[in-house]
Amino acid sequence: MTEMLHDTGEPTAPDPPAPIPSPLTPSQSALVGWFRTLASAAVYATLLVTFVLQVARVEGVSMAPTLDDEDRLIVNKLVYRFAEPQPGDIVMLYYPPEPDKAFVKRIVAKGGDSVRLVDGRVLVNELPLGDGYVLPEYRSHDDWGPHVIPQGYYFVLGDHRNNSSDSRDWGDVPRKYIVGKVQVRWWPIADAAVF
Repeated sequence: MTEMLHDTGEPTAPDPPAPIPSPLTPSQSALVGWFRTLASAAVYATLLVTFVLQVARVEGVSMAPTLDDEDRLIVNKLVYRFAEPQPGDIVMLYYPPEPDKAFVKRIVAKGGDSVRLVDGRVLVNELPLGDGYVLPEYRSHDDWGPHVIPQGYYFVLGDHRNNSSDSRDWGDVPRKYIVGKVQVRWWPIADAAVF
């Protein structure tokens, strides 16, 4: 007995195409997958370091006691794309005389402000700077200024005023030289802090 098929008028689905055989072995496919993952991670890391965050290491004691030699920091490079640096911010900046070097300092005044030091005390617009973070033994006893910071520039000091190369020595820092705001000290872990 022959079985008869009746045309119902409904379209039938075409047969799926035959799979194309891969020219790679399973181990080669795994290597290609790992390579793609590593390449993607490298691209994301590059974008992150270029535009968002940077890891930095403190060299020297110019920011003591706030930051110590060999502290590891995370610098937020994105924050100053949306806001201007402010007095009190601890920043990473390019060293104006040699912009291939980077320093960490504290902004104490911005464009338009007048700065002077009297017996080591900082006056901004003739008002004493609230700088209780400077230990008495780290405070210099020099007189300096007065000096008006030009617009678009910042005046920076180290917290260890007796042992810091800063705007007193090499002048004001242009805005374009400020890399970002020091956001976190992550090493040593016992001294981790958010700024």
